[in-house]
Amino acid sequence: MAQLRKFLDRIRPQFEPEGKLHALHSFYEGMETFLYTPRTRAAATEAAQIHDSMDSKRTMIIVVLALMPCFLFGMYNTGYQHWLATGATEFPFWSLMLYGLLTILPRVAVAYVVGLGIEFAVAQWRREEIQEGFLVTGILVPMICPAEIPLWMLAVAVAFSVIFVKEVFGGTGYNVLNVALVARAFLFFAYPAQMSGDKVYVATGTPFGYGEAAADGFSCATPLGQIATQSGPTLSFEGIGGQAISAWDAFVGLIPGSFGETSTLCIIIGAILLLAAGIANWRIIVSVIAGGLVMGWIANATATPTYPASYIPAWEQLLYGGFAFAAVFMATDPVTAARTTVGKYIYGFLIGAVAIIIRVYNTGYPEGAMLAVLLMNCFAPLIDWCVVRANVRRRLNRAKIARS
Repeated sequence: MAQLRKFLDRIRPQFEPEGKLHALHSFYEGMETFLYTPRTRAAATEAAQIHDSMDSKRTMIIVVLALMPCFLFGMYNTGYQHWLATGATEFPFWSLMLYGLLTILPRVAVAYVVGLGIEFAVAQWRREEIQEGFLVTGILVPMICPAEIPLWMLAVAVAFSVIFVKEVFGGTGYNVLNVALVARAFLFFAYPAQMSGDKVYVATGTPFGYGEAAADGFSCATPLGQIATQSGPTLSFEGIGGQAISAWDAFVGLIPGSFGETSTLCIIIGAILLLAAGIANWRIIVSVIAGGLVMGWIANATATPTYPASYIPAWEQLLYGGFAFAAVFMATDPVTAARTTVGKYIYGFLIGAVAIIIRVYNTGYPEGAMLAVLLMNCFAPLIDWCVVRANVRRRLNRAKIARS
């Protein structure tokens, strides 16, 4: 590390305003601050500063670490579902992990190359520092998509989201909508055949020539995807080969689904890390769960064959689709969430309730967490405004009573 520090110090003059590579100054600053703590300090003559060891870089790194349980399990589950699709009877752990890694690695690389490339270019054009916000977004996007989403589609979605959701609003900290979710929404509406249906949530290919290809035309729907074909109060979900999927399977995550969203257990582990580090807000997480449970109970209490998903018990609704992942990693985004304390409760509750409403009562779209979070992103400023105005009116009333 000492040699790397000396190397960076030696080439630094080349990136200064008078250096040969001054056009890449933002790139150099971004690499240096990623590897080391910035060396800039407040001058003694300046006003008092608030110091905190938790800067944006450390925050993003901790979020990425919290995502690792879901990411590692996604590698295993991708391999496991593929092995089932090929009719295998043995499931060697490291072979499954390698298959999952080889499948997802190109997607992660494309997301980072495209997203960071755009952010570096924009930062250099604006003569600003490179922000660390995409460190999380770059890994989130592949995790909330099918494992075999075509690379060019992923690149287009990431470019669209970074440019039109983030950079045009001013960059990190100024985006109104969650960047990763907009990328997924773009893919869903622009390329629905690759983002829904029975053929996209189980990897069937041979990444880099590794593994055995599944039979042509192989398909297997996710549990939520199977609901539309059922009726009556008794629902049953089947995995590959016709084996029944239990609530325990859904909790552990051994079911078809997006790469990093299937395991509620791993999501809970990530949530514990985020809460322990003080990064995620527990009010939002708890409120999302409460909203989902309340709306799930209402739907179940008024269940009708017209809406088969209404027969799912309220607690079981939390285990399927991207609900738990959205509650922990999407709804808690500090940039797009509500800021006030009361607003966080309202914001989270509405996300949970709207997610279940969409899932249950829109039979053509069995997943609602993505749209629920994006919708509440739009309403978060209004929620905060209403909360602040209510506080102002309450204090004015107290002041009038005190004067009287």
